[in-house]
Amino acid sequence: MQTISIEYILECMNDGKNYFGDLWQNCLNGKKRFNRSKLKEILKKMELLGHIKKHGYKDDAYFVKHCHYSREENIGFVNNIIFTYESEISSSMRRLENKKIFLDISKDLSSHKFSKHAKSDYESLVASMTGMFEVASSILWTKENSDDKELKKELTDCFNQINEFMEEINHKLLEGRKTQERIILQREFTSKVPKAGYLKI
Repeated sequence: MQTISIEYILECMNDGKNYFGDLWQNCLNGKKRFNRSKLKEILKKMELLGHIKKHGYKDDAYFVKHCHYSREENIGFVNNIIFTYESEISSSMRRLENKKIFLDISKDLSSHKFSKHAKSDYESLVASMTGMFEVASSILWTKENSDDKELKKELTDCFNQINEFMEEINHKLLEGRKTQERIILQREFTSKVPKAGYLKI
């Protein structure tokens, strides 16, 4: 996985309408253009995190930089995302709790064939945890780029909430496991954690 800067994507956008074709021309992955599907994935994540907003449909669709109109709207938006990921993670954990999949995963992710439902639940867990890590990354970026002291304070509370929840999930994942199992599972999820202000693609 590679990391993509939230700030860089926003810098590639103008203050008006940004059509996908123009963004594909302007946003570079190093010295090359992004694969189109990768750029679509990046824009989808940026929209989910509230940094941009998509208008229109298909060829007429365009993106604009999105600014929340009030502190309350901004915090409400962040809390909704956190709640959604908390629910998805908790639900996946419950469905996987009594299944052998964690034992298999902790031995070798690529050498086992899982049941269709267990594999789907595990992929849902990984995707939700990745999303939660990206919300935390986005919160840190927003704090760094805001002059609103009250907003920063409330975002700090949101970040702490994420930390507490993820520590609890980490404890459940690793509880009762041997050292080697812990190392492999921690490596699997640590690889999904982006730097502050970045997304994992």
